[in-house]
Order: sequence, then structure tokens, then C-alpha cells
Amino acid sequence: MADVRNTSLETDVPATLPPGPRAPSAAQALVWALRPLGLMDRCHERYGDIFTLHVRRGRPWVFLTDPEHVKQVFTTDSELLRAGAGEANPLLVPLLGSRSVMLLDEPQHMNDRKRLLPSFHGQRMKDYGAMMSDVARAEISRWPLGEPFALWPRMQAISLEVVMRAVFEDLDSDRRERLRARVVELTDWINSPRRLALLAAFGSRTLTGNAGFRRAMSRVEAVVLEEVHERRASGMGEREDIHSMLERAHAEGGSLADEEKMRDELITMLSDGPTATSLAWVFERLLRHPEKLARLREEVLTGEEEYLDAVVKETLRLCPAVPVVMRRLAEPMRVGGYELAPETIVAPCVYLMHRRRDVYPDPLSFRPERFLTGSAGTYTWIPFGGGVRRCVAASFAQLEIKRVMQVVLSGLDLRAADSRSEGAARSSVSFTPAGGARVIATRRELAAV
Repeated sequence: MADVRNTSLETDVPATLPPGPRAPSAAQALVWALRPLGLMDRCHERYGDIFTLHVRRGRPWVFLTDPEHVKQVFTTDSELLRAGAGEANPLLVPLLGSRSVMLLDEPQHMNDRKRLLPSFHGQRMKDYGAMMSDVARAEISRWPLGEPFALWPRMQAISLEVVMRAVFEDLDSDRRERLRARVVELTDWINSPRRLALLAAFGSRTLTGNAGFRRAMSRVEAVVLEEVHERRASGMGEREDIHSMLERAHAEGGSLADEEKMRDELITMLSDGPTATSLAWVFERLLRHPEKLARLREEVLTGEEEYLDAVVKETLRLCPAVPVVMRRLAEPMRVGGYELAPETIVAPCVYLMHRRRDVYPDPLSFRPERFLTGSAGTYTWIPFGGGVRRCVAASFAQLEIKRVMQVVLSGLDLRAADSRSEGAARSSVSFTPAGGARVIATRRELAAV
């Protein structure tokens, strides 16, 4: 592995770029593929709050960790900072599609965002909360007792069931099982360690050019579009799920969304891996701190949520599922004293921002109490991004984490299967507990009372 501190490989870089390792881009890509978190840590320590990586030839990545620089990016006109067509997020295009709300630029992005927002407000959120609790209770009833098992796959099962019900409220049971099987097949295909390394190092062409990926993706698409076609043929009725609300929102504009557009939007909603990752991390962290776990359980059993909210925020701070946000400059932009050229990728770094000692004292410690005495800063707590592109389903994700935690803590006693904390391992675009958050569960006999 190339050492980011190795200066023997130095080459000339544009004077307007912040400092950074000068190893060839192929070497930097390899380090990024294998040890991205360590690479960011070392660069931050050596180069400071703004630094440059050359992971993709011809398009430098400028990482930002200062709150003022991050605020500048999140408040700058989105015409200047692009995400569209995967220009800043090429790995997501084969998965979500180029017309996903996550990858559109203005004004299309804001138009689609407005169509989605009603799905994540008001009564819909209350209904989602009840559904999430029901799904969690059904799933944990099948968890093994008295023996070690990995929590992350179990949380994936919960999150997938939740999002399928949110997108297609009354999906036929046979089709739901087929959709579940196809999504799991696709996820397993992408998450093999070898493919993840190739994906990080060489970009989306490792997917688009692979027959196995195209086959797995086409199977997911087939089930999704089959449901869309059947619903359109039979009439949308009064359903309040995400698909139905999207269909009506498009129809109010004068026409139904075309098949490609609906495919991209629905598969984006179904790709909810980060929530499962956060659920695995919250228990991996809690089980290392018995006194915090006991405090949280006591609160959960009384129906309070103040400490629960703090635990969720602290987990998302310390273990953000997605460690970096990327945008492509359409025009020159001055950041931190550097004049960045068009085509540069500017990257507010969630991972490093959440570890700033001047913002979060003792930043590597798991301390939910910090969010009882202070609020989460708009530009310093950014697990869902920021600005007009902040994740539209952020409230949905946080609600799911809370409801699943409440059900698990009310019904089970968990203890860590291993004494040592788990490190982070790459999983698609997120980072999961390296051991899958291995636990041992026993049933709480007083839960029913």
C-alpha cells in the first residue's frame, strides 16, 4: 500500500489546489479503495483542514473539514455545485439511475424533491412509526437466542422490509418476496470485498461493464416495474405509500412519469442501506458502554425519548454511514484561500468534521450526553449532508432507528459477543462494523408486562 506521506513520488500539481499527497493517482486510488478512513485521518493530520486527493485522473478531490468551508458549499447556489448525472457521484449512477432525485441538478432536483417531501411529513410519519415497530417485533422474534450472531444482516432485513412497505404499502406477498430476494441478491453481489475494492478504485465502469451486475439489477427493475404497471392498469385509488404519492404528484403536473424516471425514483427509495448500517453501529457502540445502555433502556421503558435522540445523534456523529459528500464545480470557486478550477470535486468530509476537537471535545469517545446539553450544528453535524440537497428521507431514517431500538431494548437483553470494539469495513457507499456487530441475545421476560 502506498504511504500517503511518501514524498519520493512527488509530481507537480496546480498551484491553486490545496496540499495533499503527491503519489500517482493510481496509488492514491488503491489506498482510497482499501483504507479510505485511515487515508483521510493521515491527510488531515499532515495537511490540515483542506487537502487534495488525486483519486480520479484529471479531476482532483478537495476535502473540506472546516465548518465555514462546509457552510460555504452547502449555501452556495446549486448551479455552481453539481451532483447531476453522477458527475460528483459516479458510483451511484449504475445503482440509482441518472434521473434519481439524489443525482439531479436544478431545477429538476428541486421539482422532484417537492414531489417526495409530502411522503415524509405529518400523518405519514406517524403511520410509518407504527409500521416500523410492527416490522421490528416480527423480525426480532426470529433472532437466535443464547448464541452469537451478526446484527447487521438482521438490521438489513428490518430496513428492507420497512422500505418495501413504505414504497409499496400493500404489495402482493409473492411479489414482495421476489422483490426482497432480488434486492438481497443485488446487495450481496455488490458487497463482496473484491468488488468493493474494484468499485472504489476504478469507478462505475466495474459495474456497468459487468454482466453479473446488469443481470442482478435487471431482476430488481423487473419486479419494481411490474408493480408500477399493474397499479397503473388497475387505478391508483387512495393509497398513501411513496409510489402512489409520487404518481399523483407527477399526474398533477399533467402527465405520468415515464418508466425510466419511476424506476430511478423507486429504486433510490429501496436502496436504504445506510439506515441498517446505523442500526448496527448504534448497538455496537451501546454494548461497549453498559451504563449508557442501562440509562437508555430505563428511558425507553418509560416512553421518553430525550436520551434516545441523543444516542442516535451521537452514533450518527461518530459512525456516519456515508463519510463524504461530493459536488462538482461548474465554475471557479474560492475556498479557504484557494482558487479552485471548474471540474474540481469539492468534498465536505462528514467523517473528519465529526471528529473536530474544537467542535466535539474528546471526539473519539461515545458520549450521547453531549447532545443533551448542546444542539446538533447545521454545518457541524452533517450525517445527511446539508443545504438544499440534504437527504429528503433524513427524518424517516432517524425515526426508523428510534423505533427499532425501542422494540429491541424492550424485548431483548443484548451483550457483545466479542470483548473488542469492531472497526469499520466498506459496504457499498457506507462503512459497517467489521464483524457485523456480533451480539448474544436473551429474551426479557418482563417485556410483556
